[in-house]
Amino acid sequence: MWDDVAPLTPSPPVDRAQFEREIYAAGEPVLLKGQVADWPIVRLNGATEREFCDHLASRANAKPAQLWAAPPTIDGRYGFSPDFSAENFDRKLAPVADICALLLRALDEPAPPAMFAGAVNLDDHLPALLPEVPMALLQPDRHRLTSLWIGNRSRTTLHWDLPDNLSCVVRGQRHYLLFPPDQIANLYLGPIDRTLAGQSTSMVDCDSPDFVRFPRYAQALAVARQVKLDPGDALFIPSMWFHQVVSQAPIGAQINFWWRANDATTLSPLSTLTHALLTLRDLPANERQAWRAFFDHYIFGDPLAAISHLPPGAAGMLGPMTPEHELQLSEQLVTELVGWHNQRLKQAR
Repeated sequence: MWDDVAPLTPSPPVDRAQFEREIYAAGEPVLLKGQVADWPIVRLNGATEREFCDHLASRANAKPAQLWAAPPTIDGRYGFSPDFSAENFDRKLAPVADICALLLRALDEPAPPAMFAGAVNLDDHLPALLPEVPMALLQPDRHRLTSLWIGNRSRTTLHWDLPDNLSCVVRGQRHYLLFPPDQIANLYLGPIDRTLAGQSTSMVDCDSPDFVRFPRYAQALAVARQVKLDPGDALFIPSMWFHQVVSQAPIGAQINFWWRANDATTLSPLSTLTHALLTLRDLPANERQAWRAFFDHYIFGDPLAAISHLPPGAAGMLGPMTPEHELQLSEQLVTELVGWHNQRLKQAR
């Protein structure tokens, strides 16, 4: 699979200083072989599926987590109907112990149903597992989300995530296909308001692409990377890199560490994109070009150069973003949006 895609060159385990200096700063995916091989849950790979699941269940509480469930006919390809009117799986709720029991029961079925529990927050569902999965590459005070992904054979649709991610395989093997963010135009994304888990997904079947329908995908493949992870390996996926994940294990699992480079409470820039759909996209071409210059000057250019001519203290909201500026800006946006929304409601009536 993906035989013509360039593989990532593996790196040996690193310490935090090396990770921050050489890997994180470069902003490229990196495979860290054996980075978490000493975790107790990784050492269970010589054990049976039941022993592995019992280990997880014994560290879980009774809080229900979301489980995606589907008939075997989807072959682990969770997604939408062709017209995006419906999902091809059901969303259910079950405690981690019950999810493990369902996966174990499916081992005896000749055509097992597809089951996948993603982003199971360890703080909420498996607090006793947290001490067993330390992540020394992140600052201890770094706000992060630590989550479990577990299921049987699956093929997650090509997608992107906003946070940086360290994906650590703990059971089975996982195969990743990765694309840099600048390939967005070549990946044929679906709608941004009809998503599986918050981010738009590619409409391309990466395992059997239709180059007649999606011709630019060939350009994306030319710069793609692929990598296979064994238990104990960690993969650094920088923010907004597109990735598809394939797991062929009857029970596979990974632990993900998600974090933002800035304050974790910062609004997602996706909000800006949504706002721009309202305010910018349908303007005449000459106006859009004018606004492009404004954005390049104030947002994408050097922020200090944009205010260097101003007297000290006169930059206002163009200067460093303070909590006070955040409140002022958010109040201004709320006022504008509520007023615009109410006006549209009156017009609709």
